Amino acid sequence: MIWSMTYARSILIPPGSPGTFHCVSRCVRRAFLCGEDRLTGRSFEHRRQWVEDRIHELAGIFGVAMWGYAVMSNHVHVVVQTLPEAVAGWSADEVAARWLRLFPRQDQNAEMRAEVLAGNDERIAVLRERLSDLSWFMRCLSEPIARSANREDHCKGRFWEGRFKCQVLLDEQAVLAAMAYVDLNPVRAKLCETLEASAHTSVRERLTRIEKEPAAADQPLAPIAGIRGLSVLQLSQIEYLQLVDYTGRQIRADKRGAIAGPAPAILRRIGYGPDTWTRQVLAVKSDYSRAMGAVESLVEKAAEIGQRWLRGIATARRLAAA
Repeated sequence: MIWSMTYARSILIPPGSPGTFHCVSRCVRRAFLCGEDRLTGRSFEHRRQWVEDRIHELAGIFGVAMWGYAVMSNHVHVVVQTLPEAVAGWSADEVAARWLRLFPRQDQNAEMRAEVLAGNDERIAVLRERLSDLSWFMRCLSEPIARSANREDHCKGRFWEGRFKCQVLLDEQAVLAAMAYVDLNPVRAKLCETLEASAHTSVRERLTRIEKEPAAADQPLAPIAGIRGLSVLQLSQIEYLQLVDYTGRQIRADKRGAIAGPAPAILRRIGYGPDTWTRQVLAVKSDYSRAMGAVESLVEKAAEIGQRWLRGIATARRLAAA
């Protein structure tokens, strides 16, 4: 994936601001995050569950909505929305309790520590900001995994690349395209041929929930974890799954991976033609950089950060004219 390094993240994403983001963390040991070491035959596949479990744990602590994720062999994708306005409504006791779930101490009484922390207004204000901060979320995702992997590998040193890569998703169409791109990663990488076989992805979890409760298929599309009550483009769960399935089938075989199955009837309602939608999803990887959205959204973002141009504006114009 091509990512511009032109802008400091604090400029593109002001601290404390709400937003939705597509983030990628890569392992410096490449194949040894969750894959198999071809030299020794040793498997690290169990680490996928570590990452997936941690994503769900953090979504229950931070003020976020988790829209999508995919745990790959050497990197992790998440589509996450930060919601500082939700955190602002939490009491000091709730902020303290959530923070102590992140950083428990075995040598201290938990209830006493929480009481002391909740009574420190200055510290609570700092923690309130951190509990809706994207960088803190990604830090709390990567660090425990790194420590566990290093213990298992009997080594020290860096496990992840120094910085996670981040795209700001400026509108609902960009969020939907990023979700589909992330959910289709295992299929495109030829790790599997169907969505049902896409282990450790948000799309597989959505399918599992519908298998257990068929009525959930017609419910509004919602975050897979975290704060609920939000919606993307008024889709239902089943309409989103049909859209992802369709997108997978439109990706040519020489682009690594394709899904067989019927086409959905949702594209026109969300304002896309078949070719345009597929190109939009594929553009997540190659044609956008630090931000993704419609032409107007990208132009506004460029002006906001004092730039004349953002990578992806030309792509957005071509797609709008198609």
